[in-house]
Amino acid sequence: MSGHSKWSTIKHKKGAADAKRGKLFTKLSRAIMVAAKEGGSDPATNASLANAVEKARSYSMPKDNIDRAIAKGSGEGSDGAAFETVVYEGYGPEGVAVIVEALTDNRNRTAADVRHLFSKHGGNLGATGAVAWQFERRGVVLVAADGVDEDELFLAVADAGADDVERDGSVFQISSAPEQLSTVREAVEAAGFPVESAELSMVPKVTVEIGDESTAKRVVCLVEGLEDNDDVQDVYANFDIPENVLEAVTA
Repeated sequence: MSGHSKWSTIKHKKGAADAKRGKLFTKLSRAIMVAAKEGGSDPATNASLANAVEKARSYSMPKDNIDRAIAKGSGEGSDGAAFETVVYEGYGPEGVAVIVEALTDNRNRTAADVRHLFSKHGGNLGATGAVAWQFERRGVVLVAADGVDEDELFLAVADAGADDVERDGSVFQISSAPEQLSTVREAVEAAGFPVESAELSMVPKVTVEIGDESTAKRVVCLVEGLEDNDDVQDVYANFDIPENVLEAVTA
């Protein structure tokens, strides 16, 4: 899963600073509204909402925006009622497995858009269950590794429910059961370590190694194209691209 966590770090830095922040905040708000509509407005009793809020916080979404999205989602006649969750599975170049999670008010439109993006970038959309078995749902907190002692970080999160701390290039990746995500993030922050991101992720069990820039660029273009779609919330893939190659193709 190392390639994917490197991509997550790059994506997070781009998202936090990018001119499309308004678009990103719209997607984050939509996820919060739907979670509040389905499970209530209290993150303490609504795990989906708590996770949506955690992700929004990771991208520095203002508290007022978060509160407004929760209120809108839990109110009568909410916009959140118009959206439904859809999941697509497929393959990218070199057989890279890809999972696409979307919130849409028009299933036919979104399916056509996703199918077109797979085809355009050298992949193909698969049937439900085609690649999901290659992933598992995990809570993942990324911590900038510069100046951080791995043993100290592990001690800080072990009692909070973290299962593993792994160095991956410029970050430490802390993994946990999904329901422990908020607790682990709070433990990291309480210990004074810098959180890069904290969100639920579909973590690949096996990875596909991509060593050449040409193929890496095709894979990244597919993932970026999918992530740029208005309906798409998250894209997960099992590529493992060396950090220097990944940075070169995303420069």
